[in-house]
Order: sequence, then C-alpha cells, then structure tokens
Amino acid sequence: MRRLGYLLAVAILILWSVGPIYWSLVTSLTPPNALVGTGLRFWPEAATLEHYGKLFGAASISQGNQVQSVWPQFSRALANSIVTSLAATLVTVIVAAFGAWAFVRLRFPGRDALFVIIVATLGVPAYTVMIPLYRIMIGAGLVDTYVGVTLIYVSAFLPLALWLMRSVYQAMPLSLEEAAWLDGASKLHTLVRIVLPLAGPGLVATAILTFLSAWGQFMVPLVFSPTLSTKPLTVLIPEFVTRNYVDYGLMNAAGIVAIVPPVLLVIFLNRFLVQGLMAGASK
Repeated sequence: MRRLGYLLAVAILILWSVGPIYWSLVTSLTPPNALVGTGLRFWPEAATLEHYGKLFGAASISQGNQVQSVWPQFSRALANSIVTSLAATLVTVIVAAFGAWAFVRLRFPGRDALFVIIVATLGVPAYTVMIPLYRIMIGAGLVDTYVGVTLIYVSAFLPLALWLMRSVYQAMPLSLEEAAWLDGASKLHTLVRIVLPLAGPGLVATAILTFLSAWGQFMVPLVFSPTLSTKPLTVLIPEFVTRNYVDYGLMNAAGIVAIVPPVLLVIFLNRFLVQGLMAGASK
C-alpha cells in the first residue's frame, strides 16, 4: 500500500511537471483550423510543422493565404535572452565567488550585519522598487540596453548567490588555505588556485539558478526593454496575441523552442555538478 501511494505521488508529480510541456508540444503541431475544433485530442490527427515554419522563416501557405514569418523578431529576442542571461550569470557568479569568500574569511567591521542586510533584500518585492529603479536607469541612460538589464538581474540574483557560496565556503576546511598561506601563497592566489576549484559544485549550482532566473524574467524586461533591441523571448511571445486573433499554435511553438536552451544547459551542467560532488567527496 505504501509503495502504491509512492508510485501514485510520483506519477502525479511527473504529470504536473511534464503535462503542460506535452500539451504545448501537441498544440504547436496542431493545424490552425483544428485548434478551434471541439473534442479533446491527446495528439493531432494530422500533425503539421506550419507553426514552426512560420517561426523559423519557412515560406508556407495557410488556407490560401501567405503566412508571414516572425523569424526576424524571434531570432533577435532569442539572442537577447541568451546575451542577458549569460552576462547576468557570469557577473553574478564571479562577484559571488569573491564576495562570499570575503564574508567568510576576512574580518572587517559590520561583516555579519552587512551580509544579513544583503540577504534580507530577497524579501523586498520587485514592484516596490520598480519606479525608483526606472528613474535611476533613465538618468543613467541604461534603459533598453544590455548593460542596464544585466545590472538589474545581478542586483536581484546576487544576494541568493552570496548566500549559497557563503555556505559552500563555510563547509570547506580552513586548514587547506592556512597551509597555502604558510607556503607563501597570497590570499588571492589561494582563492583562485585552491578554493575555487574545490567550490566548483557550488559555482555550478549558482550558475544554474542564476541563468534559469534570468531566462524566465518577464516583469523586468517588460519595463526596461521596451524595444526589440533588448526584448527577450518572455516578452515577445505574449505579443503574438493580437486584438482579433490569438495564434495559439505559434505561441506554443515559440514556447517549446524557448525551453530548449535552459533544458540543455541544465543537463550539461548537471553532469558536471555530479562529477564535482563526487570529486569533492573523494578528497
């Protein structure tokens, strides 16, 4: 009975997680005229790649009319999502790697209080600082720029990254660093050559969380990326809804393509994360 309950819970969890993705895939392969039909179908009777063709720029005809491609807008939004997510991840991981080590190993007045204040900003709702932040960005000329969006992402994700890396450093034995200092190594050399390689799993976990958080952002780019110059996929895809027509097939096709980069990144980095944890345990 307990095993049956366990299997049922696992099945519900899988359905809850994979179900929406599967339904988006089915919708993206369903012809436009079948999307408004009656009856529930778990797979289209006649699957079509028309929506993906419209997405990627392939010429197609739908109901006798030429279908206009959205590839120019989609490709630019995809590039914007990749650039801002990678930039935010890189800056956040670097700052967290050095900053968290300083909070653990260095002694300076107000160290613990400053760390608590930084982490406490995680509890501040984003919308409460949106207007003053927008005024600051307008004054600095950073609205609708990669630098401006990246800085906002870093300021939002850095507290959690610092907290994660601080926990990693606290779990590491101080004796390794003290041995390096006795051999004449500087603190910077010790951090870069000894501490960071051992903290690899924590760095990978921080990078994964930061990238996924940046990739899925909607409200921040909606306000600070008003044009296609920096607009990401999360803002572009809802714009496929017009006043008179909702292109469900195109929206779901774009959504399926949009989840591919983060999924591949998680799979790739997760493998190295497991290897790093096993290597750290063996040492």
